[in-house]
Amino acid sequence: MIGTTRLIAALAFPLALSGCVTGADYSRNEAGFTSVANKTATVTAKETVWIQNQNQARSAAAQVKGLLARTKPLDVETAVQIALLNNKGLQAAYADLGDSAADAWQSTMFINPTVSIGTTGMGTPELGAFKTIEGMITTNILALATRNREVAIADTRFRQAQLIAAVKTLQVAADTRRAWISAVASWENVGQLQHAQAAADAASELAEKLGETGAMAKGAQAREHVFVAELAGETAKARLAARLAKEELTRLMGLWGSDLDYRVPNNLPPLPKSVVRRDTIEAEALRNRIDLQIAKLDLEATARSYGLTEATRYVSDLEILTGFETEREIEDDETKTRTTAQVELEFAIPIFDTGKARMRKSELAYMRAANLLAEKAVNVRSEARSAYEAYRSHYDIARHYRNNVVPLRTRVEEESLLTYNGMISNTFELLTDTRDKINSTLLSVNAKRDFWLAEADLAPAIYGGGATKAAAETEVAAASESSAGGGH
Repeated sequence: MIGTTRLIAALAFPLALSGCVTGADYSRNEAGFTSVANKTATVTAKETVWIQNQNQARSAAAQVKGLLARTKPLDVETAVQIALLNNKGLQAAYADLGDSAADAWQSTMFINPTVSIGTTGMGTPELGAFKTIEGMITTNILALATRNREVAIADTRFRQAQLIAAVKTLQVAADTRRAWISAVASWENVGQLQHAQAAADAASELAEKLGETGAMAKGAQAREHVFVAELAGETAKARLAARLAKEELTRLMGLWGSDLDYRVPNNLPPLPKSVVRRDTIEAEALRNRIDLQIAKLDLEATARSYGLTEATRYVSDLEILTGFETEREIEDDETKTRTTAQVELEFAIPIFDTGKARMRKSELAYMRAANLLAEKAVNVRSEARSAYEAYRSHYDIARHYRNNVVPLRTRVEEESLLTYNGMISNTFELLTDTRDKINSTLLSVNAKRDFWLAEADLAPAIYGGGATKAAAETEVAAASESSAGGGH
């Protein structure tokens, strides 16, 4: 009985050395997600969910089907909402957030002590006998002493994971918006080419009839026919590009099966009457960019880790051993019991490893995090300026094509058709003017697409979610379209 009492006391002794910290905030199923949902809702004005059971999955699926059924054709805002509800990669990012919450939860728990109990005995009843019962509990005192710092580091990493999940949410929303714009612009190109194809087919049939009567030479007929054939090839290429663009949108929205029957509009929205002025976009970006906040938290966590390394520089392993020893001896048919308590302190002597190398690594980690944060701040300002410059410039370019290039090309084609009907110009000149009109129309559509892509990049430049990637994709798309424009 005496041994049992002392064993309980020994168990309680290490636990009394530290305060009681609860992990309730981390143990909830949606720990940290509410903050993510609220933060992203202020930017996207959309709802996002973390699906963790069958009921939530069925509810989200029903909501997606309802959105698809109500919105025909699919507008950009509905597409973004569907992606935030149905994108599986986003759900994986939320699972990473839950994993970080579990790590933070684990950090609030005490390290389990090690208990050892044993008995020894010798002798015979005739000669006298004794039995020894030993019990020992080992607890890492250094872990208990640095526990609050460990919890603070884990909490910082958890808040960092919240921001990472928010960035992923904004990235899915921005990518979906860009994919919708690209898909609609691609189908608008198809429509323009089909319109030109119909006119070219009619001209080709007329040329064939004129050739039968001898009114048109074979060379002129061949020019009409090859123009139609080339236009058919360009239309097929444009239709393929439109289908692939729609597939990209489908992937981001996480759709499959019967849900693939949705349609997107055939034309992008017209240009706005004016652009939005964002003279303070740099300050907005520095204040709101979530990836910049992640870098700040990384620096904070590194600083805390540096402090922990400094605290454990000389003593990296400190354990307290508490226990008891009970001796029971039989002598002259009389049992005698004697119990003694034991307390031992066990630690490593820093003779060879004084912790300088670990301190140096911690210093370098802090310097690295500080420089990365400074670089991020510079890049954020630059990305914000670039996004607004692209937005303004693409608006001017798209308006130029709409107001100047396309009307002039239309007038040239109309005049060419009049002179052709009056037998003043030849077929080759008419085909050249028609080809140039088609190219100008397609360039106008692409310029309008680039403007809406640049407009979609403003929010990521201010809040995070892939502004750099988007700008690169816009430049590549514009370059490819410009190089392809000469082939029509």
